[in-house]
Amino acid sequence: MRGFKGGMFGEAFRMGRKFAAGDLQLVILALLAEQPRHGYELIKLLEERSGGFYVPSPGVIYPALTYLEETGLAEVENEGTKKLYRITEAGRQRVEENRDMILHTLAKLERIGEKMAYVKRVFETDRHGVDSDDGDFMQDGGDIRAARMLLRSALQMRYPWSKSEAARIAGILERAATEILQGGRPDARGVRRKNGQQAQ
Repeated sequence: MRGFKGGMFGEAFRMGRKFAAGDLQLVILALLAEQPRHGYELIKLLEERSGGFYVPSPGVIYPALTYLEETGLAEVENEGTKKLYRITEAGRQRVEENRDMILHTLAKLERIGEKMAYVKRVFETDRHGVDSDDGDFMQDGGDIRAARMLLRSALQMRYPWSKSEAARIAGILERAATEILQGGRPDARGVRRKNGQQAQ
């Protein structure tokens, strides 16, 4: 997946659907401060830290690296056809000046990676039917399992929730359970209300 996806994951980032150029440059500098890296290593590292959620394209990474080189924040060592990028002292100073923002961004990336890993585990669990608490009635691979898998993922993505959000979610689940128990029959209370209105 190239760039950021929207929805429940993308909302975690103050920059929206993608990194702003300056933010990406700072994150790259922070990764170079850990050790010298090639461009493709930076792409892979960002993919791994986000659990596959954010995969910057070469067309995004290499212009950012070129900018860092031209501004003296990074330097390049040619290794045949490859380029190894190192942070300079000026680059380290820029990282220190923006450390809070960098740590905040990397932490959010890693939290998204954890959520992506959880969703993957949910899919694997349901695909192989290894959830021992389900019983035989959940061992089919049809629409019920797919919907249940989606519900579990949605709840995990919303957690932790506030008291009002918990009440909202509980109401949704209670209404769904009531409709399931009715077996497709009309709501008896709704029928009574309708009849009462007609009698008037």
